[in-house]
Amino acid sequence: MFTGKVAYITGGTKGIGFGIAKILSEQGIRVAISGRKKEDVDHAVSQLSSDPSKVLGIVSNVRNFQDEEKAVSEIKKHFGQLDYVIANAGLGVFKPVDELSVDDWNDMIETNLSGLFYTLKASVEELKKSEGYFISISSLAGTNFFEKGSGYNASKFGAVGFTQAAMVDLRKYNIKVSTIMPGSVSTHFNGNEPSEKDAWKIQPEDLGNLVLDIFKMNPRSLPSKIEIRPSKPNN
Repeated sequence: MFTGKVAYITGGTKGIGFGIAKILSEQGIRVAISGRKKEDVDHAVSQLSSDPSKVLGIVSNVRNFQDEEKAVSEIKKHFGQLDYVIANAGLGVFKPVDELSVDDWNDMIETNLSGLFYTLKASVEELKKSEGYFISISSLAGTNFFEKGSGYNASKFGAVGFTQAAMVDLRKYNIKVSTIMPGSVSTHFNGNEPSEKDAWKIQPEDLGNLVLDIFKMNPRSLPSKIEIRPSKPNN
């Protein structure tokens, strides 16, 4: 069912984005991944495939709308179409609100929220043509507030609201829109170093398999908001 399909994953050079790209690529989906640093993009591409007909690396900062427009244009030129967009790029700064700087706030809002809008805005006309799928990777922090999370919570609450409203706007074009809200994932996020101690956490490939399951659902059904957490907490 995935023959000829093309997916674009932002923040696809490591962590959740790379895990999703890996699983999709293994299913025969042609993937484009983006990141801010060329060396990271090149390294991730080399790990996915040496065949340029299967994988494309793009240097793009989702905080720049023109970057995302160029990314979609490059995908269209390279692959000829765009069927799936997984907006994954994100960052977090965790400080008490009285210690959170204006730069910290702007970094999170511009990446986690404005960047999400820019990615959808740049790709929506191609998704209309393909009657495709747009998925945002939010967080359980999009519904659950916590200490030192004011800026991150704000960006992720916004991401959930934005994606759900976009779902209502775009379904008339047969574009499906979902948001995935993971709990603890084994990545380098927030300075973590993945190791055996993270075995209890969600693994990036688990989210890749979840994305595949969403794509495989009967077209009459739309899982618009999905929470996923480790089955057992770390004790």
